[in-house]
Amino acid sequence: MQLKQFYLFFLLLLAACNVPTPSEEMAEGDSSDIFAFVDVNVLPMTGNSLSTGQTVIVKDGKIEAIGPAADIDVPAGATVLEASGKYLMPGLAEMHAHIPVPQEGNDALVRETLFLYLSRGVTTIRGMLGNPYHLELKKMIEQDSILSPRVFTSSPSLNGNTVPNAEEARRLVTQYQRDGYDFLKIHPGIPLEAFDEMAKTAREVGITFSGHVPQPVGIRHALDAQYASIDHLDGYLSGLASQEDWERLDNNIGFFGYRTVPYADANEIAVLAQQTKDNGVWIVPTQSLFTRWFSPVDPAAMANEPEMKYMSGRTRYQWRQSKQNAIGDAEYNEEQWKKMIDLRQQLLRALHEADVPLLLGSDAPQVFNVPGFSLEHEMNAMADAGISNAVILHSGTSNPARFFGQEGAFGTIQKGASADLLLLSGNPLEDLSQTWAQEGVMVRGYWMPKDMIDEQLREIAAAHAE
Repeated sequence: MQLKQFYLFFLLLLAACNVPTPSEEMAEGDSSDIFAFVDVNVLPMTGNSLSTGQTVIVKDGKIEAIGPAADIDVPAGATVLEASGKYLMPGLAEMHAHIPVPQEGNDALVRETLFLYLSRGVTTIRGMLGNPYHLELKKMIEQDSILSPRVFTSSPSLNGNTVPNAEEARRLVTQYQRDGYDFLKIHPGIPLEAFDEMAKTAREVGITFSGHVPQPVGIRHALDAQYASIDHLDGYLSGLASQEDWERLDNNIGFFGYRTVPYADANEIAVLAQQTKDNGVWIVPTQSLFTRWFSPVDPAAMANEPEMKYMSGRTRYQWRQSKQNAIGDAEYNEEQWKKMIDLRQQLLRALHEADVPLLLGSDAPQVFNVPGFSLEHEMNAMADAGISNAVILHSGTSNPARFFGQEGAFGTIQKGASADLLLLSGNPLEDLSQTWAQEGVMVRGYWMPKDMIDEQLREIAAAHAE
């Protein structure tokens, strides 16, 4: 597809977001299908190496060539991006995302949300609450009729209400696999018998499942059922307490096991980590959900953080109320929250040390997690837990492609891979904050320079100013 056509789609997106459009001169001037990043330092994320002084050629949305700048000829007619002293890395993946659906036929919020992801270099998202609309959205993205990150989508929620028994579990799993969803989304409340039928049917029809661990199932049974991924470390914290402790709490374990914290046996952490590895389960920590939504920080202060200006006043109000309700509970206290975070950090380190693969995800847009922007909080929370920069970066680049069985197709800089790229002013392997020093974002060969992104962000903020 010609880049000029891309700008047509970009104009449609911006119109839907009530933001200004690039000039016709810009659209005409950037009409090449071929780009050359010249004399750039490349972090291919095929390992932990860095290749300096490289030229990367992009054609028709894919990486066509990589090599020392002196050895690579820039094709005639290519758009040349002089990148001496800069760094090129793969686009990021948000592996626990939520995508809105149109309201009364209006998809403006959908397009705005997708742009927010792209504005921070998120070129792949895994939608974790599927809807039939998302199947159509995937088709639109594949046909380049909407500007968006690549999308993988879950089924609609499987939970205690939708899956009350084994018969309904078999019916829904079979239906969702036929509908074409990429995987099943598990929520709390599913009875054990229904869960086991769900897992059995999923194996039979060839679809994976991810998400929460229903309390009747428990973390050990869930791991043996071989989730594709367990998100939020759900079930792990409460799994450190005994059944007797659960009964002492009347089986009310609280927010992701918060009430079980005083009863946690840290000796069980290594056992759970090894069981996770043995069963091939991946982990999406969403640590920032707990360091932000569930932290004792004043909701009013968080509502005034710079990125909050990209969310509507209604959303900001709802987030303040949700956080206040969580931390205003009579049983909530800062010391127990600190212990909860400490246990989660121990779990995360143990899982990594057991060679359990990690996936970057922040549960955006969730309470005080703005799409795209929230991944910075998530990376920082993982670093605070003792995870290295290299492991964190792999969790958001090469690992998602491995997870979906598409290694080499995206998430790395190598010949034939999708041209999902971030041009940075510094090296994120040395300084993780450089991940956000983005001078431009390329998604499937479409180049979005920083000044254009910033202009659209300003207009989104203006639209939500109150």
